[in-house]
Amino acid sequence: MGDVTTIIVIGAVVLATLAIFLVIAMTMSGEQRRVRRRIADVIQGTQSAKFVAANAANLRRSQYDTAMPTIENILKRILPRPELLREKLKRTGLPITIAHYAAGGIIAGTVTGLVASMLLDRTLVLSILMGLGSGFFLPHMVVGILSRRRQMVFTSQFPEAIDLIVRGLRSGLPVIESVNMVAREMEKPIGIEFQLIADAVSFGQTLEEALADAVPRIDTPEFKFFVVALAVQRETGGNLAETLENLSDVLRKRRQMKKRIKAMASEPKASAWILGSLPFIMLGIIFFVNNEYVMTLFTDPRGHTMLTAGLISQSIGIGIMAKMVRFEI
Repeated sequence: MGDVTTIIVIGAVVLATLAIFLVIAMTMSGEQRRVRRRIADVIQGTQSAKFVAANAANLRRSQYDTAMPTIENILKRILPRPELLREKLKRTGLPITIAHYAAGGIIAGTVTGLVASMLLDRTLVLSILMGLGSGFFLPHMVVGILSRRRQMVFTSQFPEAIDLIVRGLRSGLPVIESVNMVAREMEKPIGIEFQLIADAVSFGQTLEEALADAVPRIDTPEFKFFVVALAVQRETGGNLAETLENLSDVLRKRRQMKKRIKAMASEPKASAWILGSLPFIMLGIIFFVNNEYVMTLFTDPRGHTMLTAGLISQSIGIGIMAKMVRFEI
């Protein structure tokens, strides 16, 4: 009876959490529309639609942060440097706040704990541990994937953006007008980022300050090269168009080298995927062939110990293989 009560309590927590955040999302939707209309009215005719979308996202982020102050305060006490988490969330390019991050962790951990409790013969301690691990790991993994995906798109567009700046400089345009041209002509994410840089300059910042503010938001080596090249040229003088043209050529060669290394590492990666997935494939096959034989792992306490040890060793092995096939340029 106690096990059934535990499952009911966990399920109720899941439903309550989902309901709370659904209500918050519904109540905030009307205010979001009003904010977007206000931004469009204020800067109509002076800023692009990309800047409207970017500022609306920033205001939504601020609204969500103030709408859930309790979560914010709790996380600020738990996390030693919550501003680092904020920077990671900004790199996704999405209006994700710390409150959203915490909500995702709570939901993922609760659902994982509930599923583990049902599969592992309702072993409460192990289910709680798995839920905690999932709650901490899954949001971090999702944010990392979203950030890397956006950085890859940005990096692939960046040499073309530099070429556009070079053409603008050679046609007699100032640097900030060339940056504005990139913002108008290029697709997101690079168009939005350069629009934010241009608008920061138009609001009183220097170009160096605007670029420095963009570095943690973009966080790619290629963009850091660009910022350093501009800073050095401003200090020493010289032909900026030629400097940026050389930088564009270096970035293209760097991208080609990355693709070449990726092709060379494809075979070891395939081997790592096969070796890493083989235990799970065999477990699935044996599960369908002899169900009772496999279920002993989930119903017997000794099986729980074996599963835990196996998962730990499997994780260590996968981590080592991932390090072996990852190359930094």
